[in-house]
Amino acid sequence: MRDAPRPKSHNSNGGTLNAFQRRGEVIKPAELIEVRGGEKITLAARRIYNQLLSNAFGPEMAAEGQEYRIPFSELRGNHTSNDRVTEAILSLMQTVVRVRMSDGSTRNVHLLGPTDIEKFGPGIATMLTYELHPKLLPILRDSQIFARLEMQILHGFATKYGMALYEIIAKRIGLKHVYYNDFETEELRDYLGVPEGKLVSFAALRRKAIEPAVGEVNLLAPFSCRIDVIEKQGRKITKLRVSWWLKTVEEQKVQWQAQKGQQGDLFPPALPETLIEELSK
Repeated sequence: MRDAPRPKSHNSNGGTLNAFQRRGEVIKPAELIEVRGGEKITLAARRIYNQLLSNAFGPEMAAEGQEYRIPFSELRGNHTSNDRVTEAILSLMQTVVRVRMSDGSTRNVHLLGPTDIEKFGPGIATMLTYELHPKLLPILRDSQIFARLEMQILHGFATKYGMALYEIIAKRIGLKHVYYNDFETEELRDYLGVPEGKLVSFAALRRKAIEPAVGEVNLLAPFSCRIDVIEKQGRKITKLRVSWWLKTVEEQKVQWQAQKGQQGDLFPPALPETLIEELSK
């Protein structure tokens, strides 16, 4: 089965895995952003998966049999228990998503491969060893398009819908002269991770998923956005438009200081020079 090819955003002449990942960033291949079948993945699991991708990122990320290690303390955030991390890891190992390839074809694949948990002391999990699923490796190897995600922004989201919308726009924010993307309503529902059979009416979808997601992105991201209805068939909403625009440097500075006050341990002392340069272009 083939869908329309993906629009290009950030891309690297040497492929996604040869891009430079700055400290505090997640370079996420576009193929792993707009997936279907991930509605059961919780906000915590989505955040942890991004951390695992960031930890594994590099030219050897698509190598077969490659193992990666990360302390549990980095994955549990402000929580003292490892239970939520363990549940998220199991969820990622069990979830099969439908990934759209760069050529328009699709593949059903597990997000995470085998894992091992090392324990030092009676029942204390301290280190996670993990592999990416073998069926995922060719997708990573061939990826040319990616999004740059900021870890402190990911930690600020309170809903999985907001995080998903942030990733959708971050994948496109580098496109020149492109400021919106149209989605079939059912398509955007899937990409946001709305569970099947939930928020069936558009009024419920807008109130419970779309409006909270837009609000969180506008509060946390270096860009603002809106989602508008652009097509109806009778009373049914069939197509939506996601629009975005970069915030000014001054808007970003105010936002930076506000978020730093809430998440000081995740923020560097000042707005990154690289971000200021990008906003000033």
